[in-house]
Amino acid sequence: MLSEERAKSVRDFLIKRKINENRISHIGYGEKKEITTNKTKEGRQKNRRTEIEILE
Repeated sequence: MLSEERAKSVRDFLIKRKINENRISHIGYGEKKEITTNKTKEGRQKNRRTEIEILE
C-alpha cells in the first residue's frame, strides 16, 4: 500500500537522524482517513500527506 510505504519512509528518515526506533511507530491508512475527496486531482493531492504526532 502506498500510504504504508510513505509512512515507512518517514520512519526511516527519522531513524537516520538518530531518533531511537523504539520511539517511532508508523501506520499507513490509505483511503481510510481521507481529509477530502479523492475524486479530484486537488483532493488527491491533499490526501497525500504524512501526519506526525509527538508524544512526551
